[in-house]
This record gives sequence, structure tokens and C-alpha cells, in this order.
Amino acid sequence: MQFTIDRMSLLRPLGHVSSVVERRNTIPILSNVVLRAASGKLSLTATDMDMDIITDVACAVGQDGASTVSAHLLNDIVKKLPDGSEVQIQIADGHAQISAGRSSFRLPCLPVEDFPAINNSDFPVRFMLTAADLRDLMDTTRFAISTEETRYYLNGIYFHSADNENGAGQFRAVATDGHRLALSQMDMPAGAADMPSIILPRKAVGELRKLLDDEDGEVQVSLSETRAEFAFGSVRLTSKLIDGSFPDYTRVIPSANDKLVTLDAALFKAAVDRVSIISSDKSRAVKLTITPGLLSISAHNTDASSANEELEIEYQGEALEIGFNARYLLDITDQIQGDVLQMELADPGAPSLIRTPGDEASLFVLMPMRV
Repeated sequence: MQFTIDRMSLLRPLGHVSSVVERRNTIPILSNVVLRAASGKLSLTATDMDMDIITDVACAVGQDGASTVSAHLLNDIVKKLPDGSEVQIQIADGHAQISAGRSSFRLPCLPVEDFPAINNSDFPVRFMLTAADLRDLMDTTRFAISTEETRYYLNGIYFHSADNENGAGQFRAVATDGHRLALSQMDMPAGAADMPSIILPRKAVGELRKLLDDEDGEVQVSLSETRAEFAFGSVRLTSKLIDGSFPDYTRVIPSANDKLVTLDAALFKAAVDRVSIISSDKSRAVKLTITPGLLSISAHNTDASSANEELEIEYQGEALEIGFNARYLLDITDQIQGDVLQMELADPGAPSLIRTPGDEASLFVLMPMRV
């Protein structure tokens, strides 16, 4: 096999596939990327056995063929080659010769026959989403994905169909770690009404989001009970799903919180960020003291340091003190789209609802903490 390709043309797809490959592998072939050159195209394939990625790019093929080389080594080499260089890769006698200008590298290859077969199982449900919509769904919710491995069913985003308050079908994404919950929804895409409820793992969410960075078109989503596939441009990403039941999150979304606070989202975010400098690294606690027209944000540390900041708010109820983890509060304010933030509170021990007034597409639930 022999082909020539511009460095920049190779770097992007190589970066995509190598990020799927784990740095440490007990099975050598899983450290490798499959290179297939034919018909003026180079196809790259990688897997970690839970997730597969296939992408291709145009190149000048001198000789058709296929082999595998270390994904991270090849990616590191191409990254450090000079800008504008032409990369020639020739594979023969179990080795890959990589040349660019005066640079030359020789890497061992493993036979392509040893690479695990990529699962192309049937997907009974297929529908289209715009890349922008899929990005929004993931960006709004993924910060709340749990990293606690014992509750593995929370280690991803829960995509499913649901009805809104008016009975209209919605395509919904939800993530929670037990301390905060993020929900984002959009009108049900054509063909998705019969979709199975799925939990897309955290790693797949991260890789998919990176791939969608520069994508402006549509994404074909294909689903089965155990796998999900996302195809767009020249990329196809397939992932196993988390085998578990997502909890009934609707039970923790408060519906009777009667204390309504409205305030400037940017000012609130900046104030919490400043005050939280003083809060202890362990708890990250800040206290909100809410009185009609005024919000006081404060923090204290065991070394007797303290901070306080006041903001004007719209609030007509009785005085209330409530504590939150500042990091969780900032994660949520990062997702508020409008200039105004609305908090719906009940009491210091009940979950609080945070949203943008008039935004029916997303909401956030945050559990308070004792301060």
C-alpha cells in the first residue's frame, strides 16, 4: 500500500480516530488504526470495543491496500511535521515508512485481519437531526453526567421521547448525577416517534461533540436497543449503549415551588464566581440570603475568611436562606441562554428549579446543601 496526502488533510481525521483509541491497551491491535487506501481515498477505522469510528479523506493512492499502525504514534508524528508538508506512507514487509521532506519514520504494522470486525447490525429506527440541534442537546445536559461508576446508569445522557405539557411529542435529553439535573428538549424529528429510550455513554458523548464542532449539516441517527450510530459528512461513529434503566427523573422536578426570584444572569454568575473564591475547596458552598428586592451571596472558610456580595433582584416573598455548591451553580449559569435567570424555590431543603423565563426547551434542577 502506498499513498500521498497533505499533512493538514490527514491531521483532522487522524485526530478524530486516535481520540477513540485508549492510550493503554492490553490487546495490541486495539492501539492501532486501520488504514485503507483505494479509489483516491484513505479510510481510517479505530475502536475501543465499545465505540467504533470510521472516516475517510481524499488522497493520491499509488497502490491500493490495507494495514494497521499505532494510532497515537502516527498522530503524534503527523502533528509535529512542518505545516504544508506532503506525507507519503508506504507499507511493505510488516512496516510503515512515513516520509515528509527530510523526515522519515518507520513503524511496525499489525495485519488488518487481526482487527476486530466492526458491528454493522441493523438499526430499526433512523431519523435526521441538524448538527446544531444535537450540539445544543448535548451542551445543555452533559455537564450533569455522573462520574460515579457504581451508578453506571447515570454515566451518560438519556435520550428518549416524551410529551410536553401540551401533549406534543418531544425528543428529550436528560443527565443527572444526583446533585443536579439538566433537561433539554426539541420537537420530535420525523421518524423518531418509535425510538427506544437510550443512555449514550459519557465517552461517546464527548467524542461525538468534538466531531460536531465544525459540522453544519444534518446528522443521521440510527438506533437499536443496544447501539447508536451517528453519521454525518465523512464520519460514522457507532457506540454501545449503557445497559441499565434511567431513573424516573420527573419525580425530582419540582412543580410547586412558589418562591420566584428573577435576576440578571451575567451579574449573578460573576458574583457567585467571585464569592466562591473564599468557600472551602471541599464543600464549595455559598449561601444565598433572599429578601424582597435583594440577594446576598456569601461564603465562609475555616480560616475565618469570608466574602459577601449583593445583587438587586425581583422577589416579593418571605426571607429565605439556602446554600448551594458554587461549582454546580456556575455549571448551570453557563447554560442559561438569555439575559435573565429565574429561580423557583420552596425551602432550604427542597430542590430548586432554574431556567430562563419563557424558555420551554430546557430546565435545571439543583439540590441545596447545608451551609
